[in-house]
Amino acid sequence: MKIKPLIRLLLVAVLPLLASCKGGNAHIVHEGGDTLRMEYAVNLSLVRHDGFITASVRNPWDTTKILHTYVLVPDSMPLPEVLPEGTVVRTPLKKSLIYSSVHNSLVSEFGAIDAIKGVCDANYIHQRELAGRIASGEVVDCGVGTSPDIERIITLSPDGILLSPFENSGTYGKVGQLGIPIIECADYMETSPLGRAEWMKFYGMLFGKEDVAMRMFDDTKREYLALRESVDSVAGRPRVIVDRLYGQAWYVPGAHSTMGIFIKDAGGENPFDDYDRSGSVGLTGEEVLYRASDADVWIVRYSQSTDKTLSELSADNAIYPQFEALKNERVYGCNTTNTYFYEEVPFHPQWLLNDLITIFHPEKSQIAMTRYFTKMKP
Repeated sequence: MKIKPLIRLLLVAVLPLLASCKGGNAHIVHEGGDTLRMEYAVNLSLVRHDGFITASVRNPWDTTKILHTYVLVPDSMPLPEVLPEGTVVRTPLKKSLIYSSVHNSLVSEFGAIDAIKGVCDANYIHQRELAGRIASGEVVDCGVGTSPDIERIITLSPDGILLSPFENSGTYGKVGQLGIPIIECADYMETSPLGRAEWMKFYGMLFGKEDVAMRMFDDTKREYLALRESVDSVAGRPRVIVDRLYGQAWYVPGAHSTMGIFIKDAGGENPFDDYDRSGSVGLTGEEVLYRASDADVWIVRYSQSTDKTLSELSADNAIYPQFEALKNERVYGCNTTNTYFYEEVPFHPQWLLNDLITIFHPEKSQIAMTRYFTKMKP
């Protein structure tokens, strides 16, 4: 249903209740406050003050700058007369629009699913209860995240929009002009698995679930570190290759990338750890074959209606059968169509770490079963 122009203008007029501030070389620091120590996250800082919390997000693409500062004020109390510069967010959020299935899953796990009133990219949401609410219209489908439906967002009138920023993302076009607090979820730019997971503390504060988030992170950290310690002293470390060609490039993990850290922490060896970087490196298939044809294990993420087989993988590209892992049938696949890999792993990295340890060192596995990766059948 189309909104009449006059009504739309009125809606836009009443929505800008909260001022927004982002960017700049520094942020104004409110005197005093108790800094919450972040153990692993490097792009997030949280400071508790009397009556509010400040959350500062460092710009991952220019670490000399602040991407955004938020001032979280409980909606049960009036706004303090003096606040530091930043986007004021009244908490807990009760009517949020969340773009990413990753964050929708986390908020649902917090027990705050009732606070999710709008989503983007609904086709990627697998969480059953939330998918049901979208199908019934209880949760508004606001379209594609890269080009959301502005009229639906205006009608929804959310009290906060959670989205993932990208380099030079600017002010988010028309969405950024609505006056709604935009929470830039830059957790995916953390390079360590526990660094990204630690952002759940911030999201817990936003949804009035700080205690739940703190306990969840403590459990995640404890389980992850115990798993990592279990393979610290293993004698043999299998060489591991990841994924496959996408077009003309095979993106391999750098030494400090998230997957590179996962491989190391699981007692494996990354053939490409001489690339001293936090991201992936695009190589040709021939370069990967030259440097890692003798890899012991191959883990492949893919998405299709049926599980991929070794014969199917062999037929995908002429170079694949030349890898020892394929010859020796040590290929493990994760069909992301049938698993919640992308929704769960960011905030539960211990589940993926257990998978990898079970594959690399089955004798060390504390839970002798995998959640995401299974051995490819012939």
